[in-house]
Amino acid sequence: MIKQAIAKTYEPTEKERDVMDLFLARQKEKPPSPGLKVTEKKGATQIGPDHEDPRLGTSLVMEAIGTANIAFFEGFIAQLANATNHGSNVSERELNFMLSVVKSIEPKDEVEAMIAAQMAAVHMATMTFTGRLAHVETIPQQDSATNAFNKLARTYAVQMDALKRYRATGEQTIKVQHVTVNDGGQAIVGNVEQGGGGTARKIG
Repeated sequence: MIKQAIAKTYEPTEKERDVMDLFLARQKEKPPSPGLKVTEKKGATQIGPDHEDPRLGTSLVMEAIGTANIAFFEGFIAQLANATNHGSNVSERELNFMLSVVKSIEPKDEVEAMIAAQMAAVHMATMTFTGRLAHVETIPQQDSATNAFNKLARTYAVQMDALKRYRATGEQTIKVQHVTVNDGGQAIVGNVEQGGGGTARKIG
C-alpha cells in the first residue's frame, strides 16, 4: 500500500494573524504607488511607470514623490537612474529600491524629494562599503573602507537632520505654559507663543 502524504495547511499563530491584519490595514490605508520599468529599445534605455495606463502611473509616482512638475519628475528619475547605472545598464531593481526609499519618506515638495534621493544614494554607498569591509585583505583596504563608511554614515545623519529642520521651518509653534497661583488659591494659566503675545485665563 502506498501511503500518500497529506499536506497540512499551516495555521498562523494569534500574533502572526495580528501582524497580518496590521499589514493589510496599512496597505489599504496607503496603497503602494507604481514602480518603474526599465526597457531597452533600439539601443536606448527607456524608463516609465510599471502601470497599465502610463499617464495615470506617472501621475501616481509624481504624487508619491511630492511634485506636480513634469520637468522635475523627468530629471529626478534620470538622476536616480544614473545613480544605479552599471556600465551601460540601469538596474531596475536598484532604481525601484531608491524610489521606494524616497516614497517612504513621503516628501511634500521637490526639495524634500531631492533630500530623500540623496539619502537613498548615501545609504546605498554606505552598504557598498559595508560589503567591502567584510572582504578586506589588507590594513590599507580596511582603513580606506572604514573611513568611507564613517563619512557616509555621518552624512546620512546630517541629511536626516536637514530634512527635519526643513520640515519644521514655518510650521513649528513653541508654546511655553506657566502657572501662577495667587495667595487666594486662584490659578492663572498663561500661554506664550513664539512670535506673538501671550494669553491668560483664570481657573477656579
